[in-house]
Amino acid sequence: MKIAFYGSSLLSSWWNGAATYYRGLLRDLASRGYDISFYEPDAYQRQQHRDMEPPPWARSVVYPATAEGLRSVLAEARAADVVVKASGVGVFDDELLAGILDHASPHALKIFWDVDAAATLDEMRGDADHPVRRALDKLDLVLTYGGGPPVVEAYEGFGASRCVPVYNALDPVTHHPVEPDPRFAADLSFLGNRLPDREARVEEFFLTPAAELADRSFLIGGNGWESKGMPANVRHLGHVFTTEHNAFNCTPLAVLNVARDSMADIGFSPATRVFEATGAAACLVTDAWDGIEQFLKPGEEVLVARDGKDVADHVRSLTPEGARKIGDAALRRVLGEHTYRHRGAQVDVLLRKEMASRVEEVAA
Repeated sequence: MKIAFYGSSLLSSWWNGAATYYRGLLRDLASRGYDISFYEPDAYQRQQHRDMEPPPWARSVVYPATAEGLRSVLAEARAADVVVKASGVGVFDDELLAGILDHASPHALKIFWDVDAAATLDEMRGDADHPVRRALDKLDLVLTYGGGPPVVEAYEGFGASRCVPVYNALDPVTHHPVEPDPRFAADLSFLGNRLPDREARVEEFFLTPAAELADRSFLIGGNGWESKGMPANVRHLGHVFTTEHNAFNCTPLAVLNVARDSMADIGFSPATRVFEATGAAACLVTDAWDGIEQFLKPGEEVLVARDGKDVADHVRSLTPEGARKIGDAALRRVLGEHTYRHRGAQVDVLLRKEMASRVEEVAA
């Protein structure tokens, strides 16, 4: 089957946290025989900050962020069996969604793949004329980055014929244990861009413990933090390319995951960082969220913190031996249950069943 996938970027993780999600899933689907074309706009300086060249397993099309560029790539949708519009492209999002509905072949599956379902649902609640809300009855399927039953129920309540979570996972080809790198030495590290619905939780779960543990070292990576006031024992790295993520995760005593406000409020969806860190056998400390037991066992495969005090207590009591034990247990768990091979198998079965149902309907 041919897939035309319209997303933010496959080639660059610059202000684009979904990059590793796209890469892991689409690489696996390609190994299952899918012919994939990925369309991304030349926007937000992502092409100037590539951390991957066009891969052999997908045809990469970078188009000008113009109306003409948009028309040129939408015209190619008609050749695909599966047409996907991802959320958060950042350029012509509404036009892309309308465009795949207009340009897809009548036999094609039309899918909206939401990589930030909590934010999209919040927008739809406040806008009865929201473009996604208007399109739901014309789409065959909504796939989401995660969210669990609350997100499924919300989407189907808005009129989606079917909503299925496809969670983040580990890509062991790109994220795995490596030798420590002194550049990333710290007692606790956090990696994430500075975003409005993340900042307060980073203050609570990272900066507050850092201020309390003045004799310990803390490291923060990601875009946007350079203007943020921080305790003296916090170092800021700026953007950390995906090629450096393994060393970033392997080196410190522990790595922190913090859910954004929106995902803390509705459903659950472990961030890519959860699997990148555990895939590198890091000792992960995460803020508490419903559903974590589905992915990692608290106390044995992950340390859970209800607030900044819990984070400080974990860092204070953690030993290198204890950190290694937790990290090794987490790596075994995610390799056994949560790789993109597992997610790709899920999507493959889903797409083939949907296409088979469509063929049966036409035959009837």
